[in-house]
Amino acid sequence: MTNDDRMLDCLIIGGGPAGLTAAIYLSRFRRKVKLIDAGTSRASLIPRSHNYPGFPDGITGNELLARLREQASRYGAEVHLGRVERLAIDSDKTFIAHCGDETYRARSILLATGVIDVEPDLPNCKDAIKQGFLRHCPICDGYEVIDQKVAILGQGEPGIKEALFIRTYTNDLTLINLGAENKLSEEGRKLLHEANIKLIEEPITEVQVTGKQIAGFKLASGSVLTFDTVYSALGGLVVSGLAVQLGATCDDSGNLVVNGAMQTSIPGLYAAGDVVHGLNQICVGAGQAAIAATAIHHYL
Repeated sequence: MTNDDRMLDCLIIGGGPAGLTAAIYLSRFRRKVKLIDAGTSRASLIPRSHNYPGFPDGITGNELLARLREQASRYGAEVHLGRVERLAIDSDKTFIAHCGDETYRARSILLATGVIDVEPDLPNCKDAIKQGFLRHCPICDGYEVIDQKVAILGQGEPGIKEALFIRTYTNDLTLINLGAENKLSEEGRKLLHEANIKLIEEPITEVQVTGKQIAGFKLASGSVLTFDTVYSALGGLVVSGLAVQLGATCDDSGNLVVNGAMQTSIPGLYAAGDVVHGLNQICVGAGQAAIAATAIHHYL
């Protein structure tokens, strides 16, 4: 059934910082806005962010999301939990979003669906992330691992790139290259050697856990490695399928291609945050959302 007799000016898909920022802007533009939140924002797993401007003592991901939701609701944006399964375009260029038993109609769409991290095969993975033991973003929190004993779980060349970046923060660094098929180039090995980064290519045969905390990695040789922090450099899956179904252009990584106004190749369909190519940072996604929301306001 149709959820609302009144046409939405914009349906925002994604309840992370980018989607919620767009909801704040569009509501303040006095637009009729609804946001569908699948409840899977990566921001919710951040134990404490120290590089988001305005919070000198840091802020947890969930606290930031709660503040953004409150701010969006204060100006009239409606936030609903759910998952949009399919988008379509009607003959009058109206967007139709199918969300469970509900159907929403909107004059424009903003996708802020982000990325799903490829997680390492470790027990209690989410707990490790929430405790700050397992991390994904050295740009976000490399400062917090200064002088710690750090491991990077990587596959091939991307692992080398991340290890070299983290080298800025600590001298005690180990790259664990996962998968026999992910061979490192001689040039890559040379870079690791010159940066004094240890390289492990043995399979991990056992992950040792104390309580809910990962305590160490047992290798095929029998040796056990322990670290203060582990970074996963296994990449992510861009959640751009809804736009791709409509024929929107994406790059080789699956990121949606947008213009300077954050509009995709489909008129009225906009995107912001990690679903587009760029620096995956909360403040970047918020900035893109502000641009997209203003462009949508003018488009309407």
